[in-house]
Amino acid sequence: MLFAAAVLSVVMAVMSVLSVNSSPLVNLTGVLVSPFRAGYTAVANWFNDLQNYYKDTTDLQAENAALRQQLARMEEITREAEAYKAENELLKELMNLTKRRRDLSDFEACMITEHAVTNWTSSLTLNKGTSLGIEVGDCVIDERGYLVGVIDRAGTNWSTVLTLVDTDTSLGAQVFRTKDLGVAKGDFSLMWEGRLRLDYLPPDCRLLTGDLVETSGLNGFYPSGLVIGSVEQVQLDDSGAASYAILAPGVDFDALTEVFVIKSFEIIT
Repeated sequence: MLFAAAVLSVVMAVMSVLSVNSSPLVNLTGVLVSPFRAGYTAVANWFNDLQNYYKDTTDLQAENAALRQQLARMEEITREAEAYKAENELLKELMNLTKRRRDLSDFEACMITEHAVTNWTSSLTLNKGTSLGIEVGDCVIDERGYLVGVIDRAGTNWSTVLTLVDTDTSLGAQVFRTKDLGVAKGDFSLMWEGRLRLDYLPPDCRLLTGDLVETSGLNGFYPSGLVIGSVEQVQLDDSGAASYAILAPGVDFDALTEVFVIKSFEIIT
């Protein structure tokens, strides 16, 4: 009876343990599957992270593209605003010129389509011509009234300007301070330096560096008082008996994009 009781106690103990923990077969299966389960979980997490990274990258790319478009539009608006501002400034200068110079009342605004400098000439090509009243011999100025050159050829919808430094340019000039008269003309040796000469000065002239030189308006060929340039140097000619001045033009020909042709003017005596 005691032996039977002992056996019963052992069986009950074993059943109690089995009822709490897994069976040996289930436990063995769990041990074998556990590493694979951990690997699957790691792969699943990596794949989810990759999906999230791709989504974030795609969103960032789309956002960057939208920002680039906005930036490009803002830059375009800025360029347009700067162009309008420059145009307004130019028109203001021109209005001031017309107020100062009542004798210069008939202008034609022209765009420069070509700058040409060769061994023999310095010229500008304009986008307007005889159909709008532009003629050979008309003076060409910038918005400040500074002389650019003279119309040399004109077609229906185009014209060519010989600039001040061209070797064929020659016009009456006057020194503003001293009232000395001379002839401003292009010179082959100075053209590439963007300079011209003031010849036929009186023997007793006393020019200073920086003296302003304007058109004289003598004989009525060109308007008077158009700024030609300023004196840079005064030198003696080859004979040593006469002096001439080297002038720096008042305009930068390379920077010009728009000019104004004086189609008619009043002669003021």
